[in-house]
Amino acid sequence: MVEHNENTRCEAFVKKLCGVPIPLSPCERGEGQGRGVVQTTPMSAIGGVAASPQRPSPGARRSRKPSLLCESRAPPSPRLRGERERACPFPGRAHFTRTAQRLDACSDRILFAIYFASRRPLLKKNRLPAILLSIVALSACTSGNPGVRLNDPAVGAALESQNRWFVAGQRAVHDLKAQPAKNVILFVGDGMGVSTVTAARILEGQRRGGSGEEHLLSFETLPHLALSKTYTTDMQVADSAGAMTAMVTGAKTRSRVLSLDESVVPRSWPVPDSSRLMTIVEIAETWGLATGIVSTARLTHATPAACYAHSPSRDWEDDSKLSPEARAGGFPDIARQLIEFSFGDGLEVALGGGRRHFLPTSRQGKRTDGRDLTAEWLAKFSRSRFVENRAELAAVDAASTDHLLGLFNDSHMQYEHDRALQPEGEPSLTEMTLKAIQILSKKPKGYFLMVEAGRIDHAHHDGNAYRALADTIELSRAVAATLETINLDETLVIVTADHSHVMTFAGYAPRGTPITGKVPATGPDGAPTGKLAMGLDGLPYTTLGYANGPGAKGKRTDLTDVDTTDAEFLQEATVPLGSETHAGEDVAIYAAGPSAHLVRGVQEQNVIFHIMLAALKR
Repeated sequence: MVEHNENTRCEAFVKKLCGVPIPLSPCERGEGQGRGVVQTTPMSAIGGVAASPQRPSPGARRSRKPSLLCESRAPPSPRLRGERERACPFPGRAHFTRTAQRLDACSDRILFAIYFASRRPLLKKNRLPAILLSIVALSACTSGNPGVRLNDPAVGAALESQNRWFVAGQRAVHDLKAQPAKNVILFVGDGMGVSTVTAARILEGQRRGGSGEEHLLSFETLPHLALSKTYTTDMQVADSAGAMTAMVTGAKTRSRVLSLDESVVPRSWPVPDSSRLMTIVEIAETWGLATGIVSTARLTHATPAACYAHSPSRDWEDDSKLSPEARAGGFPDIARQLIEFSFGDGLEVALGGGRRHFLPTSRQGKRTDGRDLTAEWLAKFSRSRFVENRAELAAVDAASTDHLLGLFNDSHMQYEHDRALQPEGEPSLTEMTLKAIQILSKKPKGYFLMVEAGRIDHAHHDGNAYRALADTIELSRAVAATLETINLDETLVIVTADHSHVMTFAGYAPRGTPITGKVPATGPDGAPTGKLAMGLDGLPYTTLGYANGPGAKGKRTDLTDVDTTDAEFLQEATVPLGSETHAGEDVAIYAAGPSAHLVRGVQEQNVIFHIMLAALKR
């Protein structure tokens, strides 16, 4: 047993709970024992709610003088816990409402009463005065707060007090000094791996008349960079549901599950309330911030849905998709959860595709319950709008609109390449992003906005590199327009991906070769010979390809006379699959603004949440 001065431990506990970063004490590491119980999760890491204790083995020797620190780790009373969860619905301290400030002051009184007693010679051997002082402080804390509902399941389940991923993510940023941000914008390029970024950079540079290699996309100029480990708790290679859940809840979970912890098996029913993971959107709304979601995919698709919905299946986008058991049990589908989102004053902005999941079958939708969720949006919010095309979005007056729902396609929105051919139809990602910022910026407390370039992923699944790169370039435009609009002194901007794809970038093409073209042959001096490089089968090949996917046709095709730069061309693949797969390598995180310095090194994907939370902390 490691001996540690009791006063030092108490002082460390008080300092840590009050937000002063210090190393973990023996008790916090599980080395201290009190009343035969070993605590395995630091109380300070979970907002004052102790983790479930573990009994020592029968032969373990108990401390004859259990430390006051370890004894003080018993769970708080249900009333105090309920008030703290309601006022501060995330693990950790926060000063964002009067209630939270009041509770934090009470916690300090309790802790300093114990601390005071433990340091007085007269009281060291008799801790009864400290206990009495604590009772007095507790009484002051828990009385006279009728506005707080106790044991609210939507809030109570937000304290991931025993979630190892959450606690580890919080510790990753605990000792780093966060800088407060009024706003946070999270850009997600769905499937935007490093090879995609590199190829898109070159394509945009070549479109501008350069050789391409020296070019940079807008977000590549951001000053802070890290790598994100994207695996989920059950898969080496992540899907968007599990990956996005990590980014918006701070805890990794299984693939195909939305904002529920790893105890939930995909498509299982029923789902316990205790498995819910509170999202950054829900927290922001609780703090009085404005919130928005923008995507070129369906708003009910995995990445945007993880921000506001909790579901054991990413596929339950409307009631017709629910399992019979979930439907019979009244489980709310994903589209319904968006409309019924109850935190704060509700989502301010939701722009994307997926109209069919919000409309009944009588209106060419998919819903079998007869509900028109677009009408319910308008009925729920005053000063609200629902728009369906680019012209309607452009006509929205941000000053007179507080809640905006835009559904621009029955399914996913068009690829940027195709949208640009019909500009009167759908808005671009850039246009949606700027409109969202206009509306969200009206909130004096700030805002959180998630913007997804969702169709990068879909083009890769089709083996179509051209469209994937075009959508990546549009994401770069959206980031550039955002950086010109916002104040980086008060806004944290993060650009990342949920996972990668198996697109390869290979061959020895000379500099300036069209990135979607064929690899030229070169001579001994490296100069192009005017011929194409050939494989051992005597056939030319392209710079970009896929490890698997629909581009594999058994025997390779002679590409000599094929225009591989055409938007319809599908790159060759090695393994024949109907749909190309995700890849498991790390993806990049780019950041600028307050707390961007917390983005560094190689980080677990769920740390992104803790960086955003630290910046927004009220």
